[in-house]
Amino acid sequence: MIIRAPSSSVDVCLCCATTGSPFLSTLELRPLNLSMYATDFEDNFYLKVAARVNFGASSTEAVRYPDDPYDRIWDSDLAKRQNFLVGVAPGTVRINTTKEINTNTREYPPMKVMQTAVVGTQGILSYRLNLEDFPANARAYAYFAEIQDLPENETRKFTMQDPYIPDYSNAVTPDSTQGPLLNAVEISKYVLISSKTEKNDVNVLGTFRSMLDNGDLTEEGDPCVPVQWEWVTCSSTSPPRITKLVLSGLNLEGEIPSGIKDLEELTELWLNGNSLNGSIPDMSNLEKLTIIHLEDNKLTGSLPSYFGSLPNLKELYIQNNSLTGEIPSELLTGKIIFKKKAPPQRSDDKGAISSRKSIIGSTAYSVARAGSLMDEGVSYYFSLAEIEEATSGFSKKIGKGSFGPVYYGKMKDGKEVAVKMMADSSSHGAQQFVTEVALLSRIHHRNLVPLIGYCEEEHHRMLVYEYMHNGTLRDHSNMQTDKVNKKHLDWRARLRIAEDSAKGLEYLHTGCNPSIIHRDIKTSNILLDINMRAKVSDFGLSRQTEEDLTHISSVARGTVGYLDPEYYANQQLTEKSDVYSFGVVLLELISGRKPVSPEAYGADWSIVHWARSLIRKGDVVSIIDPTIANNVKIESVWRIAEVAIQCVEQHGSSRPKMQEIILAIQDAIKIEKGNDGKITSESSRAQSSRKTLLTTFLDIESPDLSNECLFPSAR
Repeated sequence: MIIRAPSSSVDVCLCCATTGSPFLSTLELRPLNLSMYATDFEDNFYLKVAARVNFGASSTEAVRYPDDPYDRIWDSDLAKRQNFLVGVAPGTVRINTTKEINTNTREYPPMKVMQTAVVGTQGILSYRLNLEDFPANARAYAYFAEIQDLPENETRKFTMQDPYIPDYSNAVTPDSTQGPLLNAVEISKYVLISSKTEKNDVNVLGTFRSMLDNGDLTEEGDPCVPVQWEWVTCSSTSPPRITKLVLSGLNLEGEIPSGIKDLEELTELWLNGNSLNGSIPDMSNLEKLTIIHLEDNKLTGSLPSYFGSLPNLKELYIQNNSLTGEIPSELLTGKIIFKKKAPPQRSDDKGAISSRKSIIGSTAYSVARAGSLMDEGVSYYFSLAEIEEATSGFSKKIGKGSFGPVYYGKMKDGKEVAVKMMADSSSHGAQQFVTEVALLSRIHHRNLVPLIGYCEEEHHRMLVYEYMHNGTLRDHSNMQTDKVNKKHLDWRARLRIAEDSAKGLEYLHTGCNPSIIHRDIKTSNILLDINMRAKVSDFGLSRQTEEDLTHISSVARGTVGYLDPEYYANQQLTEKSDVYSFGVVLLELISGRKPVSPEAYGADWSIVHWARSLIRKGDVVSIIDPTIANNVKIESVWRIAEVAIQCVEQHGSSRPKMQEIILAIQDAIKIEKGNDGKITSESSRAQSSRKTLLTTFLDIESPDLSNECLFPSAR
């Protein structure tokens, strides 16, 4: 690996890839000249060498130190390995020289390597090199040096093809008498550098660890990378931040550390079931907190008023402590209305129980509701009369969810809502309702459609969501031309929608405990707010996983065109089933096409087969939505196409995780916003050049001698 050291020290972390403890036998470091492998991405990526080949070598021996003062290992092109340099073009010959070659370029190739080469005497020089862990973003270096003494009337000119854009007109030009030449090639894969967790967050965790004497928290190293500790959840940002802290029932003693206010990205805090004492510290700046568990401790003092000012707080549990005084008025003014855990007092609306958000206090406050949701921890309730008034008698239907119609409503306070009504009166439909209410009551993320309340009265079951003004992503796709309010989505808007929805899905997979598998990801379940920001919706089919399970046995349910074929075949539901569906969504964003259409795709019938066949041919242009084709940067589209095809791999083990998908989307956004949106290829008439590599093999075909700029072919 090639990495730019950010300081005088480098952190190396080992994690278990198999059973047993990881160990390190030897760690060797070689200093390199700063210019040798400088890239535009060195702050965020390191280079993992995939191939380094010496062409025209005189033996099978590799070239290394002392011939290469930097001890790079240059494999001989005579080495015999499976899938190593196959498909050699006819007429390829080997040449060498003993004369001194100028290697004073920024890459400093060794003299011995530059003194040998291969030449395509028939105008074509072609090799195929199958590489492990590809397709991937990579850096290809090709080295050239004229080592033959050409007469004055002889010339050698050639170009090298860009990735995925083969030039089928390549031919020897009239003023060129020599075929293409190649001395050496280096190919290195870009690998994301895992940033260390924010220092302030690490310090807070260290304080909590010091409060334990029983050694329950034994993890070492960084709390988030490469594998997060069991009792924390981390963000996918750089640097990672702590978003969830779970220290329940560990017999923590002492006061809650005042430094907890430094966990600025914290959304959930679980400190219940310990022996914590003293007053509750200041957490007023932790505005992202949604759930706080402080119950079953020895806390004293009054309940801080700032809890009522936390904008996202949904659940506060403080029972079984020694807190004194009155409950602050800020907790009682509309934002949080609570109810004691006592026989529920019925309202006048057909026996409904009037309560909204709940605060669990020293007298064990909780939501009490007769029926199937009593034990689900649900903290919102609307009466049927309130719903009927808000929707004007269910007069405006705006869509259809996984188990019933959706109606527009407006509450008395002016808040616009979407009311989803369960149409299925069967036990299966009732179970779907309980599942969705239970899920949505405990998960809160800006890229998930928030639940405002629910109604379960007589035979009516309804969910009340925040109203999303711009409908679904499907409403704005290219194929939905009949939509009156359809908005044109340019490529950047599509990338932003992809990033938003990916983050919502990633939260379900990694931010919830146990994790949640959505099971029905599709464009109609991605909603757009007034600012065209995306939120994932419709949890009617969601399934929770148990902590020690890698899959759930389940009857396959989902939507045709989005359904994971592996899940359909073996009934084993995993997070990678959602990844497959999201890959289909990405292909829709690129193409503007429907997921299934025999008319559009012919024998392929699905967008997956159609797009895969074109992308494998190196043709991404043909899948781009014509309405955006002239306003995209091709490298950005390739980045999304690449990860989309990885998402829809046949086997789940070959698909990326949602966190990897988010990083790929962010790459595409950076490319789209950057210097012409491209990972730049530097060219010159000197002895080397570089280019991005995106596929599983390398073909070098360079018979066109008309262009004096030298580019490596990487396709």
